[in-house]
Amino acid sequence: MSDNDSKLAEEWAAALGEQNKSGSSTDDFQSASPAAIEQFQENSAVSKAPLTREERKKLDAIMDIPVTITMEVGHAKISIRNLLQLNQGSVIELERLAGEPLDVLVNGTLIAHGEVVVVNDKFGIRLTDVISQVERIKKLR
Repeated sequence: MSDNDSKLAEEWAAALGEQNKSGSSTDDFQSASPAAIEQFQENSAVSKAPLTREERKKLDAIMDIPVTITMEVGHAKISIRNLLQLNQGSVIELERLAGEPLDVLVNGTLIAHGEVVVVNDKFGIRLTDVISQVERIKKLR
């Protein structure tokens, strides 16, 4: 790892440390650990029994599948006529007010809300509200 990569990693760690001090709740989002996943059965109810070895293997097989995460500032509907008239400098009004939190979507499903942060000239997002695991699992079905 280069010095720049190390410095960037330290700055992101510091930003995340500030987030934890501010009391933002990311506990639900950080729950991708196998221990937390053991709490759920197929019906999304909390399970008291741990997963069997076979169930754990099946679950481990999907843990490295890549997903697309997007942050949505807002959206607007316009006619094709107006779309074709857009050029450099055009402004599209969004339905969201300035300062409202962004939507965080994974494969098109809302999982959280957050605010934009900048660390070392790169954008990031600080999660301010995370949808519960049970609700996220329900949305997947």
